[in-house]
Amino acid sequence: MSKPVPKPIEPAELLDRALAVLKADRFPVLATLDGDQARVRPVSPVRTDGFAVFVANLRSYHKTAEIAANKKVELCYMDDCHNQVRLTGLAEVVTERPVLQEIWDANPLMRQFLGSLDNPQLVVYRIRPTRVRYMQEWALEYHEVPLS
Repeated sequence: MSKPVPKPIEPAELLDRALAVLKADRFPVLATLDGDQARVRPVSPVRTDGFAVFVANLRSYHKTAEIAANKKVELCYMDDCHNQVRLTGLAEVVTERPVLQEIWDANPLMRQFLGSLDNPQLVVYRIRPTRVRYMQEWALEYHEVPLS
């Protein structure tokens, strides 16, 4: 059996391809560190602005302590064709009330589960990308996606 040969990617296509993978994957995997042990779990972003990804969380969840100890995280997205995007970044707590209100208003499941935007258990992280890489299925090489 011959090895698949991926089609070449034009650099101008990378941004659109990477954003399409983010849009296609509703449950990317978030990686954090628990001391010296990596931890991963699927998350459901509540908002995405380009490559800035917003993830809601409960303060009682273990990943809250992990992110407080080390804000370096990575998200891995994959579409149905196995194209993937790895988004490396820093997680920060969102404190801007207008941004939180927009997220709250757009997410009925959050409203149903938490009852109020002022629920003390709610924490929303903004993951600001420091590096974004795209890999086409079977290519076995990543392409750096421009952030600007």
